[in-house]
Amino acid sequence: MAKARARSAARKVKDKWKAKNWYQILAPTLFDSIPVSETLAEKQNNLMGRVTEVSLQDITNDFRKSHVKLFFKIYKVEEGNAFTQFKGHTLTSDYLRRMIRRRKSRVDGVYDVETRDGAFLRVKPFAITDNRIQNSQKKLIRNIMKDTITKEGKSKTLNEFLRDTLDEKIGGEIFKSCKKLYPIKRIEIYKTEIKRQPTKTIEEKKPKKKEENEEEKAKEVKEEKTASKDKISKKESKEKEVKEESKEKKKVKKTPSKKKKDLKKTPVKKTKAKTTKKTTKKKSTKKSEKKETK
Repeated sequence: MAKARARSAARKVKDKWKAKNWYQILAPTLFDSIPVSETLAEKQNNLMGRVTEVSLQDITNDFRKSHVKLFFKIYKVEEGNAFTQFKGHTLTSDYLRRMIRRRKSRVDGVYDVETRDGAFLRVKPFAITDNRIQNSQKKLIRNIMKDTITKEGKSKTLNEFLRDTLDEKIGGEIFKSCKKLYPIKRIEIYKTEIKRQPTKTIEEKKPKKKEENEEEKAKEVKEEKTASKDKISKKESKEKEVKEESKEKKKVKKTPSKKKKDLKKTPVKKTKAKTTKKTTKKKSTKKSEKKETK
């Protein structure tokens, strides 16, 4: 009897895994809502506030971005899809350790930035120098970091700011401005934390896809080629006209007038010379005759 009761109780116990459902996690609008991963949950409410970790390589298919870790937080679930918001990003510890070496200085900074659309986030950059530097130089580098980050944050929305940080554009601007003071090896924004989501809705200029950019570049190249061909054809036509004009001028110079031809045929100079010789001979004979008579 006891065994039968145990069997009936085991049948009544439900399998928790069978009761759960699969939900597809979508990336934020910053990454065009790409499906990132899947997760199990018994109820939709259990997914709210769950954080997923994704590598930037999985989204962009660029192996050079494998050291960037992104954190997405689920805030809404609809029809088996879990929509997320960007929570922050970090760089892997091995990537950071590779850059730091002996006899070099590391300059860290922590700055709070408010974007144009009302979002509030914390940014943590760091700089690595070629040699050890003084504290006064570190202070100057920190001030430059702060000025550039606050300037970029005020002039851009949250998505634009995050896109530039992940593409290392903001780090490049800090590098340019810091290089004037001291030779810096590298600058990275190794961590961001979003404290407040955007409060305003501002239309953003969507970045063009690679295919569109390639098509535009191909069109520009074609236009440049056609323009260069037109210029070359115009130059060639002008050169031909100039050559024809020069040939015509040469022909005119080579063909002298009829009078000049006649003068060349009649040896005027020779006749004059002969006459002068005869006259001189006559004069000499006359002079000799006069002498004889005398």
